[in-house]
Amino acid sequence: MTGTSMTPDSAPAISPIRRFGPLAILVIGLAAFFSLGGAQYLSLDYLSAQYGTLTAYVADNIVVAAIAFAVLYTLVVAISVPGAAPLTIAGGLLFGTLLGGSLTVIGATVGAIIVFLAARTALADLLRRKAGPRVTKLRDGFEKNAFNYLLFLRLVPAFPFFLVNIAAGLFGMRTLPYAAATGLGIIPGTFVFASIGAGAGAVIARGDELSLSGILTDPKVLLPIIGLAALALLPIMIKRFRSDATGAGAD
Repeated sequence: MTGTSMTPDSAPAISPIRRFGPLAILVIGLAAFFSLGGAQYLSLDYLSAQYGTLTAYVADNIVVAAIAFAVLYTLVVAISVPGAAPLTIAGGLLFGTLLGGSLTVIGATVGAIIVFLAARTALADLLRRKAGPRVTKLRDGFEKNAFNYLLFLRLVPAFPFFLVNIAAGLFGMRTLPYAAATGLGIIPGTFVFASIGAGAGAVIARGDELSLSGILTDPKVLLPIIGLAALALLPIMIKRFRSDATGAGAD
């Protein structure tokens, strides 16, 4: 008897709930987001205009506010609409660097898992047919060492977040390693942006416009910006290290 590999056609069937549940969440999330005009809330202009009201509410209802923020972040990531960066800054501004960053990591990870599961189940066939070259370029990395490759892509977002979510699902990564690599990989960048948000209160207090350019003029946020710049240099450092190691091996 020879060993056989399990193909998608021979794989055991999954329950309708597991197959269509993630897709249902995405559809309901999209409908709720746009029917409630969610896009208007994902901007620094809205955050600046409502800063007093939001901070007062958070102070009086910290638990409810924290849960609501994490759920909102989950929704934004799951339906893959723009606005994650301003929302991360909002988390730091309203909750502080530690709590705001932690809520962001939780929300982003859960949202990414929803997309990942949808790509593995109900949307798998459609996405596999429609996968463009940007997604297929990721195949080799996921097939060789999925965890380390995903961790690298999260640390250094060379590809859009939602594309990586889809690719990991299409190319067979398991759920627990996916969740772990996602959560760990987004921590550095998340806390940099949350720290920027924590210092943005000074910008609002001066009566200045809350914008990325305005935030960058405040000395309190220079250190996080330097950290973000260092993070952006990471792929160059890794490439240099690999080149040096290859050259040394050749000798």
